[in-house]
Amino acid sequence: MSAYYRATFQEFLACSKEALLGALSHGLTNYTSPFSEIVHVWENDISFLKKSFEEILLKEATAANWHILLEYPIPRRGKRLDAVILAKDIILALEFKSGEGTRAARLQLEDYCLDLRDFHAKSEGKIIVPVLVAKNVKPAELPNQLREDNVQTVLQTRREDFSTYLIRAIRHFSQYAIGFIDAEKWDQSDYRPTPTIIEAAKTLYAGQNVKEICRCHAGAENLTKTTLAVLDAIKKAQENHQKLICFITGVPGSGKTLAGLNIVHNQKLHDGELGIFLSGNGPLVKVLTEALARDHTCRSEQGTKLEARRDILTFVQGVHIFRDKYIFDSQIPPDKIIVFDEAQRAWNADYLSSWRSRRNNGLRDEGVAYSEPEIILNIMDRHQDWAVIIALIGGGQEINRGEAGLSEWGRAIAEKYLHWRVMVSPFLKTGNHSTGGQTLFKTVPQNLYIEENESLHLNVSIRSYRAEQVSSFVHQLLELKTPQAREIIQKHLNGYPVYLTRSLDKARLWLHSKQRGTRRIGLIASSGARRLKAFGLDVKNSLQDSEDVPNWFLNPIDDVRASNALEDVATEFAVQGLELDWTCICWEADFRIENNHWKYCRFAGTNWQAVNKRETQQFILNKYRVLLTRAREGMIIWIPKGSVEDVTRKPEFYDQTADYLIESGIPCIDD
Repeated sequence: MSAYYRATFQEFLACSKEALLGALSHGLTNYTSPFSEIVHVWENDISFLKKSFEEILLKEATAANWHILLEYPIPRRGKRLDAVILAKDIILALEFKSGEGTRAARLQLEDYCLDLRDFHAKSEGKIIVPVLVAKNVKPAELPNQLREDNVQTVLQTRREDFSTYLIRAIRHFSQYAIGFIDAEKWDQSDYRPTPTIIEAAKTLYAGQNVKEICRCHAGAENLTKTTLAVLDAIKKAQENHQKLICFITGVPGSGKTLAGLNIVHNQKLHDGELGIFLSGNGPLVKVLTEALARDHTCRSEQGTKLEARRDILTFVQGVHIFRDKYIFDSQIPPDKIIVFDEAQRAWNADYLSSWRSRRNNGLRDEGVAYSEPEIILNIMDRHQDWAVIIALIGGGQEINRGEAGLSEWGRAIAEKYLHWRVMVSPFLKTGNHSTGGQTLFKTVPQNLYIEENESLHLNVSIRSYRAEQVSSFVHQLLELKTPQAREIIQKHLNGYPVYLTRSLDKARLWLHSKQRGTRRIGLIASSGARRLKAFGLDVKNSLQDSEDVPNWFLNPIDDVRASNALEDVATEFAVQGLELDWTCICWEADFRIENNHWKYCRFAGTNWQAVNKRETQQFILNKYRVLLTRAREGMIIWIPKGSVEDVTRKPEFYDQTADYLIESGIPCIDD
């Protein structure tokens, strides 16, 4: 990535205003504001900077060799920094506001600087100073000490104080800095953003692709390779008039959902062919739909958010809506390509039948004797020439009764759909932690065409951009492999903080200390964590309304309904497939260590009851696997101390679990 213009202060002062405007205009390929308005802003900023730099050179002769970069892109945000100054070994990010210096402007600037720290290769380890220049602001006091995370607290100053203030800031921070910044290399540095699924969906919907979203990151290469492999397979199915089902696997956070959205949005598929993204994850569909609708409404001057929602639902849809539309007739859907997200969570026949019975006031649907995998295959098999199903598989993510698992897809194919081609990642034949140990077939049918393709496995985490081994650590932790878990956290999770506390107040304080810019923090817990109610956290009634989950994930961070308020706790059902930057996992007695083994419990009435059914135990373990893999930057685990006065919260329900996590390498902040 490179700025529209880069030069030393001396070169900038020698360059005419017309030449500078020409260089900036050349870099501008698309814009939303009228071009004349942008040029007017640039003219004012150039005049201001020229005057300021002349004043600076009179007081600081070495400033002649400092560098100024104008309009530096921040790809993850789809925005540009007004200016960057590289002074000796300090990076100063500047934003000029014609009006007042609002809180929103400070948060935006802080976001830009956090992204430079996390995704810009040549900014790694450097001191980054955000400076907001606006009207009627009092120049901020320079901090007494350096922030450990390298991005300093946002400074602010008026234009009339800018030159003096800038010299003071650079002299102040230079005493802490080490090394020299090469301006050309910094300007040309790799920029490797790793977006949230919400950010990625917005970008895809706006017409960009995965490469643009995750530029130069290993995750982008992985996602691109998977997308190309699937597109090639779709093309062959079209040419040869075949039915095809592709199974994509990946570690938690590797971008399976993003890969599916990328395939559905790919322009190559839209020459008369329709694709649709289906998910049984209701909260994910609600959050993505609302996020896209809000973003579309902001970018477009036409139409309402309601109209945008209706449009978005034509290609992002709950699987149950799609299924029920075609289940009882022979109607052929217009969609020849469907992406089924979290396909291993598709319902089995018994659960689907009982669910429809509950929906029909107790009248059992005798016609529903099939599982969701069978029904989806049947619907897509109605196409006369070709059809494609892309099934996205998350290992160990089944968290509710009735979820059929991967093997149900294999059974349905083996019994009725041997004429379909099957493409799988190699792990679906052998099983590993990314598939929850599952395989598609116990024995591969002899008359089935099945092809292995390594590109169908996403092995690089893009959620936890600081720690690609989080998934492995969680797996070892849940498997009670203490030495292996401790080794991973000590050797491989540097820069990805994982801590433990026995105090909810300390957990909240820790989260607030980590929250910067508009990055999101939140409390999450198992849906079985029923005794958190003693602390005012009710998992039974939390985030139940259809609007609650989108508000929790999307609303501004100072909104009491947002996750950052730390008032509402989200369960695994709300957060699966989504992510926050920093999380607190509220660990309850439904999943606890007893005599060096996991004990699985459910709270019924006024007591905890042991869960002995193996399938239900697996659901509980998977809930915690989901919770432990939701954070992008780091997490803290809160385990209550319990109460000797409350038989439902005895200290022994919690203490052994805390001891085990500490033994596994997770430090306790209470010490």
